[in-house]
Amino acid sequence: MLRVSRRCFVHLAAVGAAAGVLPTRRFAPVGRVRTVAGTGVAGYEPEGTAGLPGTSTPVNNPYGVVVGPDGGLWFCEVDSGRTRRLDLGTGRLTTHAGNGTKAYAGDGGPPLEASFSAPHEIRFDAAGNLYVVERDAHVVRRVDARTRVVTTVAGTGVAGFSGDGGPATAAQLRQPHSIAFDAQGNLLVCDIGNGRVRSVDGRTGIISTLSGTGERTPTPDEGPLAGTPLRGPRSIDTDAEGNAYLVLREGNAVFRLDLRAGRLARIAGTGETGYSGDGGPALTAMFNGPKGIAYSASDHSLYIVDTENHVIRRMSLGTGVVDTVLGTGERGDGPDGDPLACRMARPHGVFVHAGVVYVTDSESHRVRALEGLL
Repeated sequence: MLRVSRRCFVHLAAVGAAAGVLPTRRFAPVGRVRTVAGTGVAGYEPEGTAGLPGTSTPVNNPYGVVVGPDGGLWFCEVDSGRTRRLDLGTGRLTTHAGNGTKAYAGDGGPPLEASFSAPHEIRFDAAGNLYVVERDAHVVRRVDARTRVVTTVAGTGVAGFSGDGGPATAAQLRQPHSIAFDAQGNLLVCDIGNGRVRSVDGRTGIISTLSGTGERTPTPDEGPLAGTPLRGPRSIDTDAEGNAYLVLREGNAVFRLDLRAGRLARIAGTGETGYSGDGGPALTAMFNGPKGIAYSASDHSLYIVDTENHVIRRMSLGTGVVDTVLGTGERGDGPDGDPLACRMARPHGVFVHAGVVYVTDSESHRVRALEGLL
């Protein structure tokens, strides 16, 4: 059997991309994938304070995922409204927010008695407070790390667009999908229904529009943050250098937002719908409805959830090359093992921690871990 080294493969892929011919087999460097939570069937079992083994406990359409300041793997379930925690040491799964009822209720009380309405993503601030963005309630809420009390920090619960220049709690959002904290501690919100990225000042709580105009028109390849339309600002992540990385769902592209210079530029995706470009420049690659993104400092790369292609793709910010690291391009459920032989079903969330890429394989009702890649 002919064996081709990774270096040789990447060289051949780059040559093929330049010639307009792309390899049919996508190359994943190394690594193995395994399920860390979920059984493949949607459901919920009350796990008690001690928790249940994650791999034998059902989860229900997991979306946002993050490793918390306590070292646990946290994820939210869009269908149940719950936020759950997987102990990465013991493998035990527990619920920490949400009573399973879809509603906007429970402010002023404990998180397990509160109702959440289609949470799409979760994040922690520097103080360890948990933030949950709710698409169908049009709000962002916080679970206080010390008091465990739930409060609303952005949005009124009524869809709309208002409030810039005033308190975020008096402002209207429309179907917010993603949140992240920038290097200054400000909360960035993908206000996708309004075609904008909003920013909540970490000191004052004042909300403003960072980018986007509300127009449903193509986003130019580069331009100022202010006054530039954003076509489906779906998901966002940040680095420590003052950059944000924004996935455009309808725009099928990734943009770098230079928050200090106040400018944006396209860095991945042609804007057309498709699945191509592995082994070549990310700027000439095609995506299909990307819905998640994570910045990885350890390899200075972006991990992009190419949702409707059912794959996770990696873009090196050093070389600009994109490749597929998990998934076959076909919808399915596994098997675990070889990451390029593991089918997924509309994944949404991704987070990189300690050399492991965590993925919420949403409609397979699993959380998977890709290990040995970094």
